[in-house]
Amino acid sequence: MAAALGTTVILASACASTTESNIGRTATEQLLLARAADKAVEGLSLPLPTASAIFVDETYFQAENSRYAISAIRAALSDAGYRLTRNREDADAVFELRTGALALEQMRRVVGIPEMRIPINENLNVVSLPELSVYSNRDRAGVAEFSGFLYEAKTGAPLGAVLPMIGQYRIRSHKLFMIVTWGQQQAQPGRRNPGSSWTEF
Repeated sequence: MAAALGTTVILASACASTTESNIGRTATEQLLLARAADKAVEGLSLPLPTASAIFVDETYFQAENSRYAISAIRAALSDAGYRLTRNREDADAVFELRTGALALEQMRRVVGIPEMRIPINENLNVVSLPELSVYSNRDRAGVAEFSGFLYEAKTGAPLGAVLPMIGQYRIRSHKLFMIVTWGQQQAQPGRRNPGSSWTEF
């Protein structure tokens, strides 16, 4: 009888754990930034004739996930009909990029008592109190803003500027009585047509 009771207690207290890679951004956060960058460059065009050779200068484009954003800008230029060159000497114009924002925003609304950390002594030790809410929602958004200007590759003469390109990708999730959840919990990856892995320009 005691052995059976002990086995039952062990089984009831069993738990499972998973191991996750420790990276700077979660997959959902990376997708929020990527989708925001994609939206920012939709319809990008330059004050130049199509088929002009463009050198994209990314020297001053500094942001987390910047490599994806730069590739999205290059893809948008190619889609618009411009020729991309990796050598400044072969270009008709230089497109110097800069970033205003490429980051995440988050907002949480709670009907009830939010999670709190309360100091308990003069040493500033704290105790965490869990959330006690009837309803809460969470907004997560990737925000991207890029801009740049153009100048002649050979002379440096100004050709024009590109106004800030702004993109945002937002997801919202809801929770009722801290148990029932609905809404978009994570950002969805990009979609493609079944059977086709590329698109012809």
